[in-house]
Amino acid sequence: MTDQGVKLVRVWAMVALAAALWVVAFALPWSNFWLKIAGSASLLALLSVWIAPPAAGWRRPDGRDLIRGIVSAMALWLIFWAGKAVSSQLFAFADGQIGAIYGKGTGMSRWGIFVLLLTVTGPAEEIFWRGFLQKQLMGRFGNARGWALATAAYALVHVCSMNFMLVGAAAVAGAFWGLLYWHWGRLWPVIISHALWSAFIFAVVPIP
Repeated sequence: MTDQGVKLVRVWAMVALAAALWVVAFALPWSNFWLKIAGSASLLALLSVWIAPPAAGWRRPDGRDLIRGIVSAMALWLIFWAGKAVSSQLFAFADGQIGAIYGKGTGMSRWGIFVLLLTVTGPAEEIFWRGFLQKQLMGRFGNARGWALATAAYALVHVCSMNFMLVGAAAVAGAFWGLLYWHWGRLWPVIISHALWSAFIFAVVPIP
């Protein structure tokens, strides 16, 4: 097998591991959901850094990264606000399924969820899904196809939740952050965007 073939096998093996971890988080009732997601994302991030160590430059954020991250997080919140308004009119089950997503917070304080999403889950997910998976797929299949494949993988691992609205939300968010990473070529603003958006939308300003 060629070196490219070995790399591709590793990439899809990591996707399979992510799918298995998401099943544990969403389908198995034991333990706290947010702790399981944080642990799963952290494991994937650590393995991806071990398999494909990032260039040292990505570790140095600057002021532009911070501004881009904040503005894009606000933009995605507005996209989801509009999406909820539309989906509630189109689908009778939308409000119930969205409520079920927020119901995952049972057993942990909002402050705990906020800190966990901001400092662990959001950054770890971006290190894996965009910094590793999308980067590898864009390098192998080209930017557009790599972005599309990474977005599809991010959405499909959420199918185990059996929640149509969550899968759709994952597809929208994954496509959004993937486009930012593709356009900017830097992971830091996307990490900041994901961390802020998830922490605020789940713990501070949920979609009304």
